Amino acid sequence: MVAIAQEVETDSTETKQLDEVIVTATRTVRQLSSLPLPAQLVSKKEIKSVNSLRLSDILNEQTGLITVPDFGGGEGIQLQGLDSQYTLVLIDGVPLIGRSAGTLDISRITVGNIKQIEIVKGASSSLYGSEALGGVINIITENPKYGFNGELNSRVGSFNTLDNSFNLGYRKEKFSVSAFVNSFSSDGYDLNENDALNTVEPFKNHTFNTKLTYNFNENTSLFLSGRYYTQNQDYVASEDLKGESDINEWNAHAKLSHTYNEKWSSYFEFYATRYMADEYLNNTDNSRFSESDFNQLLLRPEIRASYKASEKSDFIGGIGWNHETLKRTDFSTNPEFNSPYAYLQYDTNPTEKLNVILGARFDNHSEYKSQFSPKAALRYKLSNKIAVKGSVGYGFKAPDFRQLYFDFTNSSVGYTVLGYNAVTTAIPQMEANGELANIVVPISEFENELNPENSIGINVGADYRLSSTVKVDLNVFRNNIEDLIDTRVIANKTNGQNVFSYYNVHKVFTQGLEFNVNWKPSNNLKLMGGYQLLFAKDKAAVDAFENGEVYARLTPSSPSFQLKKEDYFGLYNRSRHMANFKIFYTFERWKLDANLRGTYRSKYGLYDTNGNTYLDKYDEFVDGYSTWDIAFNKTLYKNYTLGFGIDNVFGFTDTQNISNISGRIIYGKLNIQI
Repeated sequence: MVAIAQEVETDSTETKQLDEVIVTATRTVRQLSSLPLPAQLVSKKEIKSVNSLRLSDILNEQTGLITVPDFGGGEGIQLQGLDSQYTLVLIDGVPLIGRSAGTLDISRITVGNIKQIEIVKGASSSLYGSEALGGVINIITENPKYGFNGELNSRVGSFNTLDNSFNLGYRKEKFSVSAFVNSFSSDGYDLNENDALNTVEPFKNHTFNTKLTYNFNENTSLFLSGRYYTQNQDYVASEDLKGESDINEWNAHAKLSHTYNEKWSSYFEFYATRYMADEYLNNTDNSRFSESDFNQLLLRPEIRASYKASEKSDFIGGIGWNHETLKRTDFSTNPEFNSPYAYLQYDTNPTEKLNVILGARFDNHSEYKSQFSPKAALRYKLSNKIAVKGSVGYGFKAPDFRQLYFDFTNSSVGYTVLGYNAVTTAIPQMEANGELANIVVPISEFENELNPENSIGINVGADYRLSSTVKVDLNVFRNNIEDLIDTRVIANKTNGQNVFSYYNVHKVFTQGLEFNVNWKPSNNLKLMGGYQLLFAKDKAAVDAFENGEVYARLTPSSPSFQLKKEDYFGLYNRSRHMANFKIFYTFERWKLDANLRGTYRSKYGLYDTNGNTYLDKYDEFVDGYSTWDIAFNKTLYKNYTLGFGIDNVFGFTDTQNISNISGRIIYGKLNIQI
């Protein structure tokens, strides 16, 4: 079951008004205000009013979240200072795949048929397993209303960006069906006119989504859904190397639910998804220079049962199995992962003021050590205005296929990158071929397993309801990550280059606080604001600075000097301060709504520029910046809405360091309700 905040649900038996509810945090329908976990909701109303196009647009405006571009042009989400590879992204409760370089590109997800976005912060592996080390983002798609209904959206804007979508649905007593189509294209943009390449090359993509539900009776129902995404984009590496990139992705989801009695219910679910990415580069004479293929498949059956022990206590448990394969260019083999799992959660309210959640999950993986992921959370209501809450959980991120099976040699430079499991075969072969000058790390160190990255996440906070119009949420967090997977040189080649592989080494932590303020002084006016303070550091680096082992130079020719503990800034690409502000106003007389949104990100470092391998205050930083967006929507004749807006009003760009901010975007939009 999935419900949306502030929506009136109607069926043949009842009509009820729901408070803001969330399903991702506990896999049950819970009021957001009663959760003992840090969570945020983004409603359909907000998504529509700000005229967003892609998931990356709307998430970038949420507290503690920032979209970070990768080298391939995609955008991942950084949450509580943790890289995008540590956040699990779901659509209707099932995971997306396709992390070719560790980043799941959320810009490939349209918001045209999204009903609600649920963001759960903190380690969530007790329910969701791998990749939920930092948190979970669940995109819940729209369900049709009763009768025939539909919606048409069209937006055109700068850079010849065109987004068209159509949503059609039908619902009656036992049956509902919906279909959604989205087309998105752009001419791309260029932030640096001094070279021959565009920052983002022209592209076009399409999304098709369909959902069907059928209620056999009051106790048994069937849910079916399918999604298909395809994208084609020019792929340019240099003036002499040009080609294309194609992405094809499909998802199929089936779930049969049954309620046995007032206490017992269960469902059987089957999910399958495949992500394929093909790229090629041609020389100027149209001969093939290089090509790469990525073909990942995930199959997952799961059985879940819930038991209502009493009015105050519930149990939820499930067992399932992940079967995952990948065929990829530059792999030493075609790997196959198999991982059965089981989880159990106990949710109880021993008193009217106290809520306690205890849960755990066990994952038995074919290629790495089994993982046991416990979690505990509680919330205590001190008064009608204030409640305190806290949670502690274990999260893990399994080594990905690339870190285990990569076998890649750069044809122009000559270096080699080997996955951990490929080393024992590839190094002896390279040595026999006379490619190695010496071996730096003995092969014996690769005979054991590469451990999953793991974390203990702690969140402590409070919810304060000053009045019916003012809400304040505060959360203090700490994530301790161990066995972080990094690269190192394991051999030197006779051509002067190196052989790299992966290993467990680093211990890092992210800690800080975040708060949200929501004030609604009238039915027409709503103000929202959020702030995050973040410290993200490598524990080994902290020790090195404390021990006086780190030095720096102001210039290559100047003498070196010893750095102090306070000179260490932290991990790359992390800002100490981030903030957002939003104001929404409705002019009822004119059937017009308007909003102004701003985001701020303080300075951060991308590279070590003084050669000591650490990010210290003497390195060069990307300056802090803010962006501001405005949007207007005017309703005409009840079913027609005209929209106009400007994203990045002041035209901020950083041509060298920030590739996902294109400059000022002016757009117009038309919405038609059917």
